[in-house]
Amino acid sequence: MTDETPVAGADNAANAIWYFAYGSNLCRAIFHERRGMRPLAARVAWLDDHQLSFNIPVGPGERGVANVEPCSGSRVCGAAYLLTADSCERLDRSEGVHLEFYWRAPVTLWLANGEQVVGFTYRSARTTEGRLPSPRYMGLLLAGAAEHGLPDDYVESLRAFTLARDEREPPA
Repeated sequence: MTDETPVAGADNAANAIWYFAYGSNLCRAIFHERRGMRPLAARVAWLDDHQLSFNIPVGPGERGVANVEPCSGSRVCGAAYLLTADSCERLDRSEGVHLEFYWRAPVTLWLANGEQVVGFTYRSARTTEGRLPSPRYMGLLLAGAAEHGLPDDYVESLRAFTLARDEREPPA
């Protein structure tokens, strides 16, 4: 899906909500296929004064998944998906909002065309410092970045993250 491609059903946009994806939901295989989400539109977007971290623990090792945290002067790039209210509720369940794993955080986003929109993203307080993205998880983010055409400098910043050793894999 390109930055300017609306999806069937865009006439429902009047009651829709912008959701900012910065982690595995950037990836079509996760967001569309695994979660079954069908956004009304998708745009490249920036979240100002936040930084990307991988401090949500996954398993007993050093692996972590994405989170955004306030950080003055930093920016996170991702995808803004326009979703129906029903889709947002379904996404809340898949992201563990009902289990207090994440919560919806209101955000103001800058779309690539310069338009400013209000929406939400997910944040978590279940964090552990020192966690790192696994190669598989970072692969999902990089695939999503390519699918959405995120800027090259942002993609390079993703590639610069140190990766975790996946304790489920035998040592190399």
